[in-house]
Amino acid sequence: MLALMLADPQRLTSADADRWARQLDSWDLCDGFAYDLMSRTRFRWKKPAVWTRSRHEFVRRAGYALIAGLAVHDREAPDERFIDVLPLVVAGATDSRNFVRKAVNWALRQIGKRNRHLNRAAIACAGQVARLDAPSARWVASDALRELRSPAVQQRLARASSRRA
Repeated sequence: MLALMLADPQRLTSADADRWARQLDSWDLCDGFAYDLMSRTRFRWKKPAVWTRSRHEFVRRAGYALIAGLAVHDREAPDERFIDVLPLVVAGATDSRNFVRKAVNWALRQIGKRNRHLNRAAIACAGQVARLDAPSARWVASDALRELRSPAVQQRLARASSRRA
């Protein structure tokens, strides 16, 4: 954990990141690594497509935690970046491993809370996930939809839209 807090995201190499990801063995280290550290690296947008396809539970979780981190930390990223990772969410939604499905859900919810456009896209993605024939997918979709459609999220997005207008 200390190494994650002290690491300089600008000095971390892609190979270092892959090596660290393979050593992950707990959700807290995984989330600190992906959400906090990796979301600030120069190659942050390349790793989700790689890591979300991993068979290793915590490498896969790292891919989704990184997407969640990017949704929060990468304020300059255009909406299209997030639209492009939604198929990764659909692909991961059938993974029944608890740490993976929770990270898939986390990524989807964070994308949907960025702005109204991405909220609509995330809700549509959750609808697609809900139609998959897997209990984990139904859980991911129902939990995400509950939050993304909630009055609190909708009010926050409306306030943010009106400030930009």
